[in-house]
Amino acid sequence: MCDTCGCGIPDQPSPSATENNDVVKVMKGLLAENDRLAQHNRDHLNEHNVLAINLMSSPGSGKTALLESTIIKLKDRYRIAVIEGDLETENDAQRIRAHGIEAVQINTGSACHLDANMIHNALHKLDLNTVDLLFIENVGNLVCPASYDLGHHLNVVLLSVVEGDDKPAKYPVMFRAADLTLITKTDLLAVIDDFDSEHVRNAMQKLGRDIPIMALSAKTGNGMDKWLALLEEKLT
Repeated sequence: MCDTCGCGIPDQPSPSATENNDVVKVMKGLLAENDRLAQHNRDHLNEHNVLAINLMSSPGSGKTALLESTIIKLKDRYRIAVIEGDLETENDAQRIRAHGIEAVQINTGSACHLDANMIHNALHKLDLNTVDLLFIENVGNLVCPASYDLGHHLNVVLLSVVEGDDKPAKYPVMFRAADLTLITKTDLLAVIDDFDSEHVRNAMQKLGRDIPIMALSAKTGNGMDKWLALLEEKLT
C-alpha cells in the first residue's frame, strides 16, 4: 500500500547487508524529518490552545461514528474541527460536514498512514483561532500510523468488539503507542460471545501500558459519558 514506509513494495530478492543498511538510513532520515515537522505542528497548535487527538484503528472500527456522536454532544460548548485521512473519497469528511463541522479531507493515494507534512498542509486550511478541539482521523490501519508523530497531543486507539480481543497482542506497536484505548461497538456484544474486555486489559498490561480502557457504543450512547468527560478534562 505505501511506498513511504515500504509496505507496498512488491517482493524482491533478499537485499544485501549494504542495501539493508541503506534502507535503514533512509527510513531514519524520513522519520527524523517527520518528527521535526510534527513538533512544528504541535507548537502551532499550542500557540492557538488547540487540543489535537489522533484517532487510530483498523478500518470499520467506528472512528467516524464516534466522531459524529462526540460532535453532537460537544459542539455547542466547544469549537471542533476534523482532519480526515483516507486513501480515496471524501465520504467521511462529508459525514462530519453534515453536522456543521469543518472537515479537511486528506487523500493519501497509496499511503497507509498520515504523516506530519500532510497534517501541516491541512492545518493551513483551518483557522485555528476558531478551534478548541481538533480530531485527526487517521487512515484505517493497525500498523503504520503508530510510527508517525503528527504533532498531536493524544493517541486514541479504537478496537471494535467484532475484531477480536487479541489485537493488542497481535499488533503491539499500535497499542503501545496508545494513550487511551476505546473498545467500540459494544452494542454488538449481544451477538458476539467471544470478546472479553479482560483479555484486552491483560494484553495491555503485558505491553507495559497502564492506560485507560473505555468500552462504549457510539450507536446507543452507552459508555460515551466517560469518553466525553475525559475530553472535557483535557480541554480545561
